[in-house]
Amino acid sequence: MKIAIAQQNYHIGNFEANTAKIIQAIRDARMAGADLAVFSELCVCGYPPRDFLEFEDFIERCINAVQQIAAETGDIGVLIGAPSRNPQPEGKDLFNSAYFLYKGSVQQVIHKTLLPNYDIFDEYRYFEPASEWQTISFKGKKLAVTICEDIWDLVENPLYRSRPMDQLIRQQPDIMINLSASPFDYVHAENRKKVIADNVKAYGIPMIYCNTVGSQTEIVFDGGSVAMDASGTIVAELPYFQEALAFVNWDGTLSADVAGTTPHNAYRNNFSGNTELDPEKNIALIHQALLSGIRDYFGKMGFSKAIVASSGGIDSAVVLALACEALGAANVRALLLPSQFSSDHSVADAVELSRNLNNQYDTIPIRGVFEAYEQALEPVFGGLAFSVAEENLQSRIRGAMVMALSNKFGSILLNTSNKSELSTGYGTLYGDMAGGLGVLGDLYKMQVYALARYINRNETIIPQNILDKAPSAELRPGQKDSDSLPEYEVLDAILYQYIEQRKGPRELDAMGFDKTLVARILKLVNTNEYKRNQFCPIIRVSPKAFGVGRRMPIVGKYLS
Repeated sequence: MKIAIAQQNYHIGNFEANTAKIIQAIRDARMAGADLAVFSELCVCGYPPRDFLEFEDFIERCINAVQQIAAETGDIGVLIGAPSRNPQPEGKDLFNSAYFLYKGSVQQVIHKTLLPNYDIFDEYRYFEPASEWQTISFKGKKLAVTICEDIWDLVENPLYRSRPMDQLIRQQPDIMINLSASPFDYVHAENRKKVIADNVKAYGIPMIYCNTVGSQTEIVFDGGSVAMDASGTIVAELPYFQEALAFVNWDGTLSADVAGTTPHNAYRNNFSGNTELDPEKNIALIHQALLSGIRDYFGKMGFSKAIVASSGGIDSAVVLALACEALGAANVRALLLPSQFSSDHSVADAVELSRNLNNQYDTIPIRGVFEAYEQALEPVFGGLAFSVAEENLQSRIRGAMVMALSNKFGSILLNTSNKSELSTGYGTLYGDMAGGLGVLGDLYKMQVYALARYINRNETIIPQNILDKAPSAELRPGQKDSDSLPEYEVLDAILYQYIEQRKGPRELDAMGFDKTLVARILKLVNTNEYKRNQFCPIIRVSPKAFGVGRRMPIVGKYLS
């Protein structure tokens, strides 16, 4: 049997484009002599559809698309993902399902059993778990079909009470096939391959694992679909961050059918514990994920042009470089907004950066605007000393300026705040926290530096002075980030343990961190939730990103 693995990039709710893409892959697979074509979880509607699933019209369009795809099958079997209705009045109205299509119709529907309800996932909000399990008989073979999370519970502390494969293996299947929508983070593929290997070892049969690719607002899918034989050997691995159609032959053993599906080692340090922040870890893949996030946000939203407030600092430099690479320099504009506190080298560095990138840049000094604000506010401020109010005022003037250009020229503002700043509230609402998409909001400051070095791996794009100089918001004379925050090496280490590893103050104290400093940092994190709650979507690259995957109360008292 020849099996096609279709790793594709879908657009949530774009039924016409998704259906056309799936049908084209079916035709290509048929032309290549495939017997079976495998697609990813909820490919018909795109993942995650979220509350679109509450609209009857949305479900009806899903089912119509399934029928349209089924009509294309003929002599090739097809496995696609889409919601299906629950005919029973008890329970949720929908299942997350895999449809087996063959000879022009739906032959069988398999429902997902394990519905993740943690981090970015919220599937139990919409779907009923499966309560019965059947293999699919196809060309003399039995296929054990599962959906994403269904294979992820082979751990010491299982999240669920039952596993669908424990039921399916009793029917003596010949192969496991998993339809997945498994999001990227910079350690996830290591875990993913281990999970596939654990299933193969536990059940003694090969697995075809088809993942989706592309970005859906903040969530990035990296592909990396895999075919693994019964011995645990990866015989085919599809590329990361690219659409691909690959083939494997299965005649009792699995083998790759064509070149380009050979296993690769894109992820460094295969399945490590990841208990400490390593700023360099898988930085090449983080780079690809951010490019994917920018490209798909713009492409799927119908945007073409971006604008970046370029300060001559490391964060805006990295965002500007990524934007130019993702969208093309001709579609990216930089706006330099120096004040009387801006250093000459910051302006010069920003200009040099744009010249290196060959993107358009404009310079609008804000001193006169700032002084006009000071004059207007003087009757109310009453001669009070310069404070954070005047610092934030500069940031908000810059936010207003860059948004004016965004509105005038139809460009989308890319935000440059990093995770260290967002964690501690080191940013100005309606100022430097403005934007349509947070590019670096899931990267700690030390990771931003690592990414800058990676961008410069072949040539100097980001001027060396930007990497070498001390970080500063330049909102008052001689200001440095270290005036308000600990050194980033220390800060990032504590933040990583608290946010990603969920370590509390006692555990951090036992790890050797200064107790007073830990209390201060954790208080900053928790009391600034109100700022993050008003922030734009952040491209997710870590196991625990701000946004939909981290839900904290704004008015909570814990550690604040």
